[in-house]
Amino acid sequence: MRILCTNDDGIHSPGIAINEQIARQLSDDVWIVAPELDQSGVSHSLSLNDPLRLREIDDRHFAVRGTPTDCVIMGSRHVMPHWPDLVISGVNRGRNVAEDVVYSGTIAGALEGTILGLPSFALSQAFEGGENRERPPWDVALKFGADIIRKVMKLGVPRDTVININFPPCAPDEVRGIAVARQGKRNQGFLRIDGRQDGRGNPYYWIGFQAFEKIDPPAEGTDLFALDAHYVTVTPLRLDRTDVAFSEELKTLF
Repeated sequence: MRILCTNDDGIHSPGIAINEQIARQLSDDVWIVAPELDQSGVSHSLSLNDPLRLREIDDRHFAVRGTPTDCVIMGSRHVMPHWPDLVISGVNRGRNVAEDVVYSGTIAGALEGTILGLPSFALSQAFEGGENRERPPWDVALKFGADIIRKVMKLGVPRDTVININFPPCAPDEVRGIAVARQGKRNQGFLRIDGRQDGRGNPYYWIGFQAFEKIDPPAEGTDLFALDAHYVTVTPLRLDRTDVAFSEELKTLF
């Protein structure tokens, strides 16, 4: 089995090394094609107006000056001598649940594999608190990642479906199990604009994250709920985003 690994945190991030270790539990034929620079939050961006620069770092390790989407296309169509059998994107530093899946480059890397007709998985490791940002509990992803992928692959991944897996922010022996969960929805805004001034007094801005007091706990059965309860979450996401129920209403209208 040939495996293509990518991510959005960049070729030098610790998460891509964890990704490779997980992949090597499944196969010896592993290829790493990841962004040269951090591409967090780029979603499913495709580079159409800029050239892609490809740099070979080591045997079967390549950096692309582009997005995770670019990396999957480059890896499968140019770098690898044969078409991959599996795409693994991650392991992201931080969870990708609820609305995160819209912004996430990690999810997008797996989605691109799905678009190409390949079984594809997005892996993300949650952490708690700013002090743990640089040291997420990667051992959780290492312990559970390969076995979950192996079982899902044996069952068979439906075409046009990507498997989103999130690992909880705890020690491996504190994980309570595997939960198949639906995509959740946060009940508060979490993005903010941080205004600053440069050395000349000119304004500039960062998009940042802001903690809000939770009005209600996450809904039971969602990825948010299960991850907070220290379950590994498995959420199948479909490419088809059609709202079928509302489509039927529109048909009666028009």
